[in-house]
Amino acid sequence: MAAIGNALSKVTKTVVGSTFGFVYDHTVGDAVAQRVDKLTTAALDKGKEQIIAALHTSAPGDKSDLNNSSSLAIAEFLLRNDPLHLGTDARQRYTTIAQQVANYRDKTKGGVLASFDDLKAVVDPAVLGSLQQGFYLSDFGVYDVQIVGPQVGAQLRRQAVLATLYSLVGMLVYLAVRFEWIYGVAAVITVFHDTLITIGVFSLTNKPISLTVIAAILTLIGYSNNDTIVVFDRIRENLKLMRREKLADIVNRSINQTLSRTILTAGLTFLTVLALYLFGGEVLHGFSFALVIGILIGTYSSIAIAAPILVAYQDWRSTRSNSGLAAQGATGRNQTGSGRREKAKARA
Repeated sequence: MAAIGNALSKVTKTVVGSTFGFVYDHTVGDAVAQRVDKLTTAALDKGKEQIIAALHTSAPGDKSDLNNSSSLAIAEFLLRNDPLHLGTDARQRYTTIAQQVANYRDKTKGGVLASFDDLKAVVDPAVLGSLQQGFYLSDFGVYDVQIVGPQVGAQLRRQAVLATLYSLVGMLVYLAVRFEWIYGVAAVITVFHDTLITIGVFSLTNKPISLTVIAAILTLIGYSNNDTIVVFDRIRENLKLMRREKLADIVNRSINQTLSRTILTAGLTFLTVLALYLFGGEVLHGFSFALVIGILIGTYSSIAIAAPILVAYQDWRSTRSNSGLAAQGATGRNQTGSGRREKAKARA
């Protein structure tokens, strides 16, 4: 009967998908899931060990840090030494003991055990003696370890590039509708310049580009575009008031009219992000550094790149129109001269 029950149990764990034509064994699936979870935990433990090695250089070479060991590592150690001499039932029992040790350390002691005596009320004395032989106690604990593989890193990089490109295209469309298409082109060139310079500074200083840095670059794009729109709006207003003046003079006067506002706004924002860079801590270091560089470059580019592009385009269009008119005039004069010569021949 026991054999029949085991056979029926195995049959019930097998699900046959007649509709889709596949057979899935839950026993195999659970084994694969446990294997993947074990490999992931081992990878996290390896990363944690590298962090611990960097933080704690005087650690004993033959022992592991109990304050920074996972329940899996503790269970594997107890299983190898078998202090309770359990035999066949050792894995399940030691896994439970290791989980109790980890929970007591993390939930009751805040992640750091001050002494092995803290575990006297949690584990058996034989287990405690074995832990003392294979582990030591540091004065810190690593709470979280995250590993980003190359596939995930490539996906994040692709998403960051797409987010930046979408923002540039959106600004181009908005400014083309709000002003003229050349205004949108000038703004996009300016923002692209700001982004390229900021990323170049990160490359020269050998600083990592994380997701917070990408967020800072997107913030910089909006900030720089706002300054550019302020200058463009004043140029459009002055074009209506000073129609007889040259565009270069109008742009120059518009920049001077908005210069005080630009300096005050950019200066105050720069001081804010500079304080964030100096006193914000390591977590906000990349974000604030990108804004410090970006605000300086963005303020300069709104004045010295965006507006001159309008003047350069207007001069190019005027030169092209004048050359076209000159070509048409030359063609007309040639036609008139040839007509006169034909009339003279006819009279002769």
